[in-house]
Amino acid sequence: MPEKISTIGGQALMEGVMMRGPSSMAMSVRDADGIIQTESDRLKPQKWYNRAPIIRGIVSFISSLVIGISSITRSAKALGDEEELGKGAMTFAVILGVFIAVLLFMVLPEIIASLFDNVTNSVLIKSLVAGVIRILLFIGYLLLMSKIKDIKRTFMYHGAEHRTINCYESGMELTVENVQKCSTRHSRCGTTFLFIVMVVSILLFALVNWILDLIMGNSLDGIVKHLVYIAVKLIILPLVAGVSYEILKGIAKLPDNWFSKALRAPGLALQALTTAIPTDDMAEVAIRSFKTVMKMEEDPSRPITKFGNMEITDVREYFRRELPNAEPVEADWILCEVLKVGRGQIALIGSISVFDFKRFKEIVIRRKNGEPLDYITNKSYFYGYELYVDNNVLIPRMETEILVSEAIRAIGKKTPEVLDLCTGSGCIALALAGRTDAHITASDISERALSVAARNLEGTNVRLVKSDLFGAFEYNSFDIPTGKISTLSAEVRNEPRLALDGGHDGLSFYKKIIASASDYLRVGGRLFLEIGYDQAENVKQLMYMFGYKDVRVVADLDGNDRVVIGNI
Repeated sequence: MPEKISTIGGQALMEGVMMRGPSSMAMSVRDADGIIQTESDRLKPQKWYNRAPIIRGIVSFISSLVIGISSITRSAKALGDEEELGKGAMTFAVILGVFIAVLLFMVLPEIIASLFDNVTNSVLIKSLVAGVIRILLFIGYLLLMSKIKDIKRTFMYHGAEHRTINCYESGMELTVENVQKCSTRHSRCGTTFLFIVMVVSILLFALVNWILDLIMGNSLDGIVKHLVYIAVKLIILPLVAGVSYEILKGIAKLPDNWFSKALRAPGLALQALTTAIPTDDMAEVAIRSFKTVMKMEEDPSRPITKFGNMEITDVREYFRRELPNAEPVEADWILCEVLKVGRGQIALIGSISVFDFKRFKEIVIRRKNGEPLDYITNKSYFYGYELYVDNNVLIPRMETEILVSEAIRAIGKKTPEVLDLCTGSGCIALALAGRTDAHITASDISERALSVAARNLEGTNVRLVKSDLFGAFEYNSFDIPTGKISTLSAEVRNEPRLALDGGHDGLSFYKKIIASASDYLRVGGRLFLEIGYDQAENVKQLMYMFGYKDVRVVADLDGNDRVVIGNI
């Protein structure tokens, strides 16, 4: 088991979570399609100032602001909400954010506290008043934010972040079930840090006020005096952040006892405003981000990832969710079509672009509407051949390969005359032409079907004839006629009705073919018919009724009756 990583922190994003380790970070967001997108990056190596007490807190505070704003804008871009900020805009956003925070939580409390100048001369009282106002403003601000719908969701992701880190630090396996058992509060939370900043600022600012009063006395009056006091406090603000950071780390390291719990209690209580119970899918996002950081920390050679690339596992999960009754392998066939690769290459592909996923999604939507994949891609595979298909022909079935195999076995080394009746796509004629020396004629009543067959049979010696069953042929013309009448499927409404309609009992075409075929078969000829799984006995009796001999039924690989063969 890999060594445990002790310092992993995080931040809630728009519909996601950012996790940060000693040397790497990762962001995971769930996009509008329900897919988790993940981006990872390497952090710059730590310098001496990242380890120096007080200074490291100042550096960490500034770094957290920059990375926090960058992560939020990156997550927004992944969701398609806005453009990513450039370096200049990022710097401006950080400065603006600090300015607003200073104005709201530092300058405004000092202005309000100045109203007590005529009430008391006590520096301590005025400092405490400013501190209390600062805390009340902060709590009020958090309460207001928690009422905004989007912010509330962000607070839920904040809870997912804390639960995931708590789950890891407690030694439990990172599963959604385990994560949801853990607390939404954490002693190293930024909310706790801000509360400590408030407390430290009360003490340090009171000390500053006392020192300034000793130095300047009454030499300055009114607005000028307050501006000087505010300016000095702004200068020592980084010191406040540095000291608060050391206190936060110290409290987090304390063993669990009544004293440490008492110190942590106010910050943890305040987290009730900035965290909320996450949903399972939010926990899943946080886990993905956390695990990505772990992999980055454990393997320094692991490449970074960017939003816009989606893991194949997520694409397959989307397919399963949208088409729960479809064969899972179909997802790979769609990927082959989208990426223009063979199926054997899919295993080597770890991710696809969002652009390619959109094309994948378009195909899935068409599949949900009942359109067969073969019609969407205009590709079908039969007996080792790739064919062009569209909605003018039936889609070749694997079961029909049983008929082809039996026909090939019957033909052997001979060169008989073979008729592929109701050829459709020409799949049977193509397979027989490629595997035997037979003289093959393929017929169909549909000109559109013949057009498709001509495309697939180009380069072969197969003769194409438009004919309503045997109508265009002379008696005693063939040694082997073949025919296939498809059984109905869930996607039948998208296939040509002319090729599917078997009459009220499903045997109409069989009766016509069996009754007529004996007139067009030479002596010793054979008739091959593909049947529905429950039609063997009826078709077999029809063959005997019209004088066929040695009638036999061949089952498919699933054990279902699939082909009936009769001799003249």
